[in-house]
Amino acid sequence: MSTNFAIGHEDSLLGDYMTTRQASLALCANLEVEDFGLQAMPDVSPPKWHLAHTSWFFETFILKPFVKGYREFHPGFEYLFNSYYNTVGAQYPRPQRSLLSRPTLKEVFAYRDHVDHEMVRLLQERNGNPWEVIRQRCELGLHHEQQHQELICTDIKYSFSFNPLYPSFGTDWQAPVTSESQGMNFLELDAVEATIGYQEAGFHFDNETPAHTHHQTGFRFADRLVTNAEYLEFMQDGGYVAPVLWLADGWAWCQSTHARHPRYWIRQDDEWYEYTLQGLCPLDPNLPVSHVNYYEADAFSRWSNRRLPSEQEWELVCRSFGLTPKYQPVLLHPQAADRNETVAQMFGHVWQWTRSAYSPYPGYRPARDAIGEYNGKFMCNQMVLRGSSCVTPPGHARPSYRNFFYPKDQWQFTGIRLADDL
Repeated sequence: MSTNFAIGHEDSLLGDYMTTRQASLALCANLEVEDFGLQAMPDVSPPKWHLAHTSWFFETFILKPFVKGYREFHPGFEYLFNSYYNTVGAQYPRPQRSLLSRPTLKEVFAYRDHVDHEMVRLLQERNGNPWEVIRQRCELGLHHEQQHQELICTDIKYSFSFNPLYPSFGTDWQAPVTSESQGMNFLELDAVEATIGYQEAGFHFDNETPAHTHHQTGFRFADRLVTNAEYLEFMQDGGYVAPVLWLADGWAWCQSTHARHPRYWIRQDDEWYEYTLQGLCPLDPNLPVSHVNYYEADAFSRWSNRRLPSEQEWELVCRSFGLTPKYQPVLLHPQAADRNETVAQMFGHVWQWTRSAYSPYPGYRPARDAIGEYNGKFMCNQMVLRGSSCVTPPGHARPSYRNFFYPKDQWQFTGIRLADDL
């Protein structure tokens, strides 16, 4: 993945730009030409499209409006590589992105070079332009590209999974290292008035604000994630055939898809295997269970006589324990040293489903222009996930980060953290 760096400092913006853009290309270094057009379902996109769309973002929101005399690389790209910005214009149908054999991969690389050349010149000169707006949009574009770096991994894994050869994305990718799992313990946090939302200096997405006061009742919070072995117990106990454990929509999903195990689990010779970015591997019982959707996570929590945490509870644990991605995986609670309480795996393993619907914070107002379409218009029918995954670029996550997906979605690295009422 990308080099660990902090995006957003003005004196390093140019360096951050070059590092981030190069990281996307490095991520695709092990792909063959045939791989760049794969799209196994409408929710995923071909790697070639990701590489072009992230260039489209800089061209559309910075170069075209702020560089006098800028010549776009191709007039048709505004339509082909627009994802969902209706304010910009119409978009090529998302389910048909795999049909775009043209532009060729060579042309997409040339497009990236063209955009990079103009962006580097702009960032070097910084003359005669509304620099603060450019700087803010460049920061947004870099974090946007990091999101697509993660999507390149999850999307190609999904598309590769339909190949009976179970190809590897790259031998240099490794899942998080874990030791033998210990018993799950639950930390107790008392009721508190807490500030939730982004409170620090630096870049953040608008959906993390405004910071606001939240009244939190007492709760219990699991000190680690649910493992493959624990999820296998749920399966063996008939978890997928017990309607009492499932939400109505979840049971309908389970019945219509005939789901009986997490995505990428494969049964061979009476043994469980898991398809990973390294190919097909024996199922590691101690790794956190991954690629389960919200319905599965909720059903498991009911089977465990627990529940999923709210996003506020998850963030409060991070802030109470002083946890950030930089200091993971394990830290001692500063107020519980005598009880030896620890919490692990908050970042860098799997995105963790919460029971919180994705909705605006009190006082939230999206921007009026096309940038306002980035987050606000998706605040309906989706659930919030917290943390980060093993394919999230370093420097991208933080305690207030709000990821969001539909309850049925499995193709992301999504897992389970349990909680309970105090």
